[in-house]
Amino acid sequence: MSDHASSFSHLAFAGDEIIARGKLPDVALAVHRALRSGEQRSVIVLESATSQVVDLDLRGSDQDIVQRLGPAADCTSTESPNRAPGPGRPRLGIVSREVSLLPRHWDWLKSQRGGASATLRRLVDEARNQSRGRDETSRLQEAIDRYLRVMAGDRPNYEEALRAFYAHRDADLRDLVAAWPADVRSHLNVLLQCYREARSA
Repeated sequence: MSDHASSFSHLAFAGDEIIARGKLPDVALAVHRALRSGEQRSVIVLESATSQVVDLDLRGSDQDIVQRLGPAADCTSTESPNRAPGPGRPRLGIVSREVSLLPRHWDWLKSQRGGASATLRRLVDEARNQSRGRDETSRLQEAIDRYLRVMAGDRPNYEEALRAFYAHRDADLRDLVAAWPADVRSHLNVLLQCYREARSA
Protein backbone atom coordinates (compact mmCIF):
# COMPACT_ATOMS: atom_id res chain seq x y z
CA MET A 1 0.00 0.00 0.00
CA SER A 2 1.22 3.51 -0.77
CA ASP A 3 2.83 5.64 1.95
CA HIS A 4 -0.18 7.99 2.03
CA ALA A 5 -2.64 5.15 2.52
CA SER A 6 -0.55 3.42 5.18
CA SER A 7 -0.11 6.64 7.19
CA PHE A 8 -3.48 6.13 8.88
CA SER A 9 -5.36 2.97 9.80
CA HIS A 10 -8.86 4.43 10.09
CA LEU A 11 -10.89 7.42 8.96
CA ALA A 12 -14.22 8.92 9.91
CA PHE A 13 -16.78 10.57 7.67
CA ALA A 14 -19.45 12.94 8.95
CA GLY A 15 -21.82 12.93 6.03
CA ASP A 16 -19.57 13.51 3.02
CA GLU A 17 -16.69 15.10 4.95
CA ILE A 18 -13.64 13.36 6.43
CA ILE A 19 -13.40 14.61 10.03
CA ALA A 20 -10.59 12.35 11.29
CA ARG A 21 -7.77 10.11 10.09
CA GLY A 22 -5.36 8.11 12.23
CA LYS A 23 -5.20 5.17 14.59
CA LEU A 24 -8.55 3.86 15.76
CA PRO A 25 -8.40 5.29 19.32
CA ASP A 26 -7.56 8.76 17.93
CA VAL A 27 -10.36 8.57 15.37
CA ALA A 28 -12.81 7.37 18.01
CA LEU A 29 -11.96 10.32 20.26
CA ALA A 30 -12.32 12.76 17.36
CA VAL A 31 -15.76 11.33 16.59
CA HIS A 32 -16.69 11.51 20.28
CA ARG A 33 -15.68 15.19 20.42
CA ALA A 34 -17.59 15.96 17.22
CA LEU A 35 -20.77 14.34 18.53
CA ARG A 36 -20.45 16.15 21.87
CA SER A 37 -20.09 19.41 19.93
CA GLY A 38 -23.41 18.80 18.22
CA GLU A 39 -22.46 17.06 14.97
CA GLN A 40 -25.78 16.19 13.31
CA ARG A 41 -24.54 14.36 10.22
CA SER A 42 -24.38 10.60 10.09
CA VAL A 43 -20.89 9.42 11.13
CA ILE A 44 -19.21 6.40 9.54
CA VAL A 45 -15.83 5.05 10.64
CA LEU A 46 -13.92 2.91 8.15
CA GLU A 47 -10.79 0.82 8.30
CA SER A 48 -8.72 2.51 5.61
CA ALA A 49 -7.18 -0.63 4.09
CA THR A 50 -10.33 -2.74 3.83
CA SER A 51 -13.18 -0.19 3.93
CA GLN A 52 -14.82 -2.25 6.67
CA VAL A 53 -17.26 -0.22 8.76
CA VAL A 54 -16.19 -0.04 12.42
CA ASP A 55 -18.84 0.12 15.14
CA LEU A 56 -17.68 2.24 18.06
CA ASP A 57 -18.87 2.26 21.65
CA LEU A 58 -18.53 5.92 22.59
CA ARG A 59 -20.09 5.79 26.02
CA GLY A 60 -18.32 7.35 28.97
CA SER A 61 -15.16 9.42 29.14
CA ASP A 62 -12.29 9.60 26.66
CA GLN A 63 -10.36 7.24 28.93
CA ASP A 64 -13.23 4.75 28.91
CA ILE A 65 -13.33 4.78 25.10
CA VAL A 66 -9.57 4.30 24.74
CA GLN A 67 -9.52 1.50 27.31
CA ARG A 68 -12.26 -0.36 25.46
CA LEU A 69 -10.44 -0.02 22.15
CA GLY A 70 -6.85 -0.48 23.34
CA PRO A 71 -6.22 -4.23 23.06
CA ALA A 72 -8.50 -4.77 20.05
CA ALA A 73 -7.10 -1.79 18.15
CA ASP A 74 -3.50 -2.98 18.40
CA CYS A 75 -4.04 -6.72 18.16
CA THR A 76 -2.63 -8.32 15.04
CA SER A 77 -2.48 -11.93 16.19
CA THR A 78 -5.24 -14.46 15.68
CA GLU A 79 -3.96 -16.54 18.58
CA SER A 80 -5.79 -16.40 21.88
CA PRO A 81 -3.66 -14.67 24.55
CA ASN A 82 -4.70 -17.38 27.04
CA ARG A 83 -3.68 -20.26 24.76
CA ALA A 84 -1.76 -22.87 26.70
CA PRO A 85 1.76 -23.62 25.48
CA GLY A 86 1.79 -26.55 23.06
CA PRO A 87 4.30 -28.49 21.02
CA GLY A 88 6.56 -26.67 18.61
CA ARG A 89 9.10 -23.94 19.27
CA PRO A 90 7.02 -20.94 20.45
CA ARG A 91 10.07 -18.76 21.14
CA LEU A 92 10.95 -19.03 17.43
CA GLY A 93 7.36 -18.41 16.38
CA ILE A 94 6.84 -22.06 15.39
CA VAL A 95 3.48 -23.46 16.49
CA SER A 96 2.54 -27.11 16.07
CA ARG A 97 -0.90 -27.89 14.60
CA GLU A 98 -2.51 -30.89 13.01
CA VAL A 99 -2.11 -31.41 9.25
CA SER A 100 -4.08 -34.13 7.46
CA LEU A 101 -2.41 -35.65 4.40
CA LEU A 102 -2.69 -38.83 2.37
CA PRO A 103 0.01 -41.52 2.82
CA ARG A 104 1.65 -40.63 -0.50
CA HIS A 105 2.03 -37.02 0.68
CA TRP A 106 3.69 -38.12 3.91
CA ASP A 107 5.99 -40.47 1.98
CA TRP A 108 7.08 -37.64 -0.30
CA LEU A 109 7.59 -35.21 2.60
CA LYS A 110 9.73 -37.70 4.52
CA SER A 111 12.06 -38.00 1.52
CA GLN A 112 12.68 -34.25 1.30
CA ARG A 113 15.70 -32.42 2.67
CA GLY A 114 15.06 -31.16 6.19
CA GLY A 115 12.06 -33.38 6.86
CA ALA A 116 8.32 -32.84 6.65
CA SER A 117 8.02 -29.66 8.75
CA ALA A 118 10.82 -27.78 7.01
CA THR A 119 9.49 -28.81 3.59
CA LEU A 120 5.96 -27.68 4.39
CA ARG A 121 7.22 -24.32 5.64
CA ARG A 122 9.29 -23.89 2.49
CA LEU A 123 6.34 -24.79 0.23
CA VAL A 124 4.03 -22.38 2.05
CA ASP A 125 6.56 -19.55 1.80
CA GLU A 126 7.02 -20.17 -1.93
CA ALA A 127 3.25 -20.17 -2.50
CA ARG A 128 2.87 -16.96 -0.48
CA ASN A 129 5.58 -15.22 -2.49
CA GLN A 130 4.06 -16.30 -5.80
CA SER A 131 0.54 -15.18 -4.87
CA ARG A 132 1.40 -12.02 -2.90
CA GLY A 133 0.72 -9.59 -5.74
CA ARG A 134 -2.47 -11.37 -6.77
CA ASP A 135 -3.72 -11.53 -3.18
CA GLU A 136 -3.01 -7.82 -2.61
CA THR A 137 -4.78 -6.87 -5.85
CA SER A 138 -7.81 -8.95 -4.90
CA ARG A 139 -7.91 -7.45 -1.40
CA LEU A 140 -7.76 -3.91 -2.73
CA GLN A 141 -10.43 -4.67 -5.31
CA GLU A 142 -12.72 -5.85 -2.52
CA ALA A 143 -11.89 -2.74 -0.45
CA ILE A 144 -12.80 -0.41 -3.33
CA ASP A 145 -16.01 -2.31 -4.05
CA ARG A 146 -16.97 -2.08 -0.38
CA TYR A 147 -16.03 1.61 -0.15
CA LEU A 148 -18.15 2.47 -3.18
CA ARG A 149 -21.07 0.54 -1.76
CA VAL A 150 -20.83 2.20 1.68
CA MET A 151 -20.03 5.78 0.63
CA ALA A 152 -21.61 6.00 -2.83
CA GLY A 153 -24.24 3.29 -3.11
CA ASP A 154 -27.04 5.84 -3.43
CA ARG A 155 -25.16 8.43 -5.47
CA PRO A 156 -25.69 9.17 -9.16
CA ASN A 157 -23.58 6.99 -11.48
CA TYR A 158 -22.75 4.47 -8.73
CA GLU A 159 -23.43 1.38 -10.83
CA GLU A 160 -21.74 2.86 -13.89
CA ALA A 161 -18.70 3.81 -11.79
CA LEU A 162 -18.49 0.29 -10.38
CA ARG A 163 -18.59 -1.21 -13.87
CA ALA A 164 -15.93 1.23 -15.08
CA PHE A 165 -13.70 0.27 -12.15
CA TYR A 166 -13.92 -3.46 -12.87
CA ALA A 167 -13.37 -2.83 -16.57
CA HIS A 168 -10.27 -0.71 -15.79
CA ARG A 169 -11.75 2.29 -17.64
CA ASP A 170 -9.98 4.90 -15.50
CA ALA A 171 -10.96 7.93 -17.58
CA ASP A 172 -14.64 6.94 -17.51
CA LEU A 173 -14.45 6.35 -13.77
CA ARG A 174 -13.00 9.83 -13.19
CA ASP A 175 -15.79 11.40 -15.24
CA LEU A 176 -18.52 9.40 -13.51
CA VAL A 177 -17.42 10.39 -9.98
CA ALA A 178 -16.46 13.98 -10.80
CA ALA A 179 -19.63 15.41 -9.20
CA TRP A 180 -19.28 13.40 -5.99
CA PRO A 181 -18.16 15.23 -2.80
CA ALA A 182 -14.46 16.04 -2.67
CA ASP A 183 -13.61 13.91 0.39
CA VAL A 184 -15.46 10.88 -0.97
CA ARG A 185 -13.45 11.18 -4.20
CA SER A 186 -10.23 11.87 -2.28
CA HIS A 187 -10.20 8.58 -0.37
CA LEU A 188 -11.42 6.70 -3.44
CA ASN A 189 -8.37 8.05 -5.28
CA VAL A 190 -6.09 6.83 -2.47
CA LEU A 191 -7.54 3.32 -2.79
CA LEU A 192 -7.36 3.42 -6.58
CA GLN A 193 -3.70 4.47 -6.49
CA CYS A 194 -2.88 1.54 -4.21
CA TYR A 195 -4.80 -0.78 -6.52
CA ARG A 196 -2.92 0.44 -9.60
CA GLU A 197 0.41 0.02 -7.83
CA ALA A 198 -0.49 -3.54 -6.81
CA ARG A 199 -1.57 -4.43 -10.35
CA SER A 200 1.62 -3.08 -11.88
CA ALA A 201 3.96 -4.69 -9.30
